[in-house]
Parts: sequence; structure tokens; C-alpha cells
Amino acid sequence: MSTPMSSHTPSHTPSAETSPPTAAEQWADRADLLQNALSTEFGGRFGILFGSRSGSHHGGRLRNTAPLRLSQVAAFNYWWLAHAVEVRVDAAERSGSTGPLRAAQKTYAGIRSRNHGSLFNHYFDDMGWLGLAALRLFDALPTVAGEPGDRYLIDAQALWLHLVDRGWNDAGGPSLAWRTQQLDYKNAPSNGAFALLSARLFRRTRQQRYLDYAERALHFLETTLVDADTGLVADGLNRTGDHTLDLDWRFSYNQGLYIGALIEAFDRTAEPALIERALQTARTTIGTLAPSGVFTGENVSFDSHGGGDIGLFKGIFVRSLERLIEALAAVSGEGLRMPAGFLTVSTDLLWQNLTPPRFLANDTWTTPAAPTTFLATQLSAVLAVEARARFEARVADTR
Repeated sequence: MSTPMSSHTPSHTPSAETSPPTAAEQWADRADLLQNALSTEFGGRFGILFGSRSGSHHGGRLRNTAPLRLSQVAAFNYWWLAHAVEVRVDAAERSGSTGPLRAAQKTYAGIRSRNHGSLFNHYFDDMGWLGLAALRLFDALPTVAGEPGDRYLIDAQALWLHLVDRGWNDAGGPSLAWRTQQLDYKNAPSNGAFALLSARLFRRTRQQRYLDYAERALHFLETTLVDADTGLVADGLNRTGDHTLDLDWRFSYNQGLYIGALIEAFDRTAEPALIERALQTARTTIGTLAPSGVFTGENVSFDSHGGGDIGLFKGIFVRSLERLIEALAAVSGEGLRMPAGFLTVSTDLLWQNLTPPRFLANDTWTTPAAPTTFLATQLSAVLAVEARARFEARVADTR
């Protein structure tokens, strides 16, 4: 049963004796409220309690919908839950609390348990996301060999090796397939997540094979799926077996993955052209898919398809956009205005439509929650608010 959110008092509630909270404090509190809502509205009955700035959270087991829908009880969305692991690590990094890490570990263990004890499934993009989540846990936990953090690095490496062994081939150009049943179908989700996973494994291990594949996956994206004039990323190649590009499938998370892969390459090389290309893609994505300040469709009618995978897409883009803003600020600050403006406007609109005490999100951030909210949709909101909290904390640090 959900804990009433109204019983929790944000840690920065102003009083007559205190000044109003700063933007950094305000968005940190809002991120806590979203983390708490994720737990209380989606948490399973066997969750473990952990503390936060704004109250208590249930632990790692998460349902597919809020409120519970019997038709969704058995649904297992492996890659959604990988993002649930990541948002808990976001909370731990922001707050310094170990509670969110316990929830992240429990969610991660639950993925493996529900997957019959295995890390692997038939979708190579799914496994890339889980590898990235495992690396986040590795970074956040002790790294002494044999201790909790070390096993997550081992998992990430095992997932990476499985992707190379089972999914990497030369059809359509050296690249990673989408799933085991379509080894000649290559898309941005699989290759984008794989490029990120490879780059981050190289950063942590310095093993050359990871760098080689990071560069090869990014090369495939840039030479096959990215429009050189606009920077916009097509979804995939040869989905229908006729070697055509899915140019009309324009999704925000594909753009976010490409931006993220470029930033990883920039962090390695300090090559300015990489950041310029990332900024071009961000500008085109915002101008094309979110001219009003929020993503409102992405080729899908949310009246009939709300709550599916697409619910997560915009949060993934916003996470990458915040990383781009950080990189731009560190280099010169040029080009910051548009991406920073979009980040603030879109998350402001999102927050305005998150109604207390439940703080549930809609697929469209300018609209209050529908009667049923899917976990993917809520995770997208948590990703975005955590990104805004990081942005505001960094702005505060530069003043």
C-alpha cells in the first residue's frame, strides 16, 4: 500500500526564519519526491524501505503500472527496469545516501531473477542497457575484487562479450543486430547503447578491444543512420528485409544515444568537432520533435499507444542533453543557450503537471497524468528531473 506523499515534508520548506530554497535545493527536493513516487506508486509488496530527504521509499521491486492493472502483472520489461537501476544510482550520487543503492541492487537482482537467473535475452539493445546499468552500480559501490561492486563490472563485461559473440556481424556494415531473430536488421538503439557500453568499459579497464568496438559502432551510426546535413538519426536499416532506412521513425532516444556516444568520444579525444556534431543533433531534434518545448508524439498516437517503450524515450534524450550541456560548459560555453533553455522549459512544464500527492507523469509533459501511468512513462520523468537537479547543482557551483 502506498505511503501518503502528503505526510512528507521537503527538507527545504521555507519558513519565516529561513530564506527560500535555491534552484539547486528545490530541484533536489523535487527529484526526491519523484523517487519516492516511483517507489510508493510502483513498488511491489516485498520492497525494502530506505530513507531519503523527502521521506521513505519502498525498495527495488517495481510494478508495470500505477495503479496496478491485472493485465500487466506478468509483464516483464527488462530494459525499463535497467533504467530504474540507473535512476536510483542518480539519486544516490546526488544525495550521498546508500538507500537508493540498495534499491538499485534489488531491482538489478530482480531483473536477473525474473529472467530465469540469466543476464541474457533475445534483444541486443536490452542487454546493452543492462550493461550500462551494471557499470553505474560498479562505479557507485566498492570495487575491491570479490566485493559487491566488482561483480557488476564482471556482469557488464559478460553482457558485452555476449553482444559481440551473438549479435555483431557485417550485414549492412560492421555493426550490432537488434535481436537474435533478425541478425541483418541494424538499428540505432542497439548500436548506440553498445557504443556507450564499449566506451565506458574502455574507460574503466583500458582494454583496447572495448575502444575498437566503441569506434566501430559510432562509425556505423555516423555513416549509415545519421543524416550528415541535419544530424538526425534514423531508427534502423533493413527492418523489413528490403535494405531501406527507417527515415520516418524519428525517436528522441536515438538522438540521445548518438549524442551520448559523441560525448564519450569527446571525453577521450577532446576533438571539438565531436561536440559540434552532438550540438547539431540536439538542435535538430528539439526543432523537429519538440518545437513547443516538449516532445509530443514521436510518430505515435499516445491516445492508443500510451505507456509503451516510447514513454521512456524523452527521458533518455534529456539525460544525454544534460551531459552535452556539461561538456559545452567545460569547453567554452558556446552553444549553451538552446539546450539549456530546452532543459529548463521542458522540465518546468513536466513539473507543473505532476500533481501531488502522487506525482505521476503523462507521456506528454504538458498534460496531467492519465488514469493509468506506465512505469516507462514515470521513469522518463524521473530521468528528466534528476537531470535538471544535476544541471542546477552545477550552475550553483559556478556562482
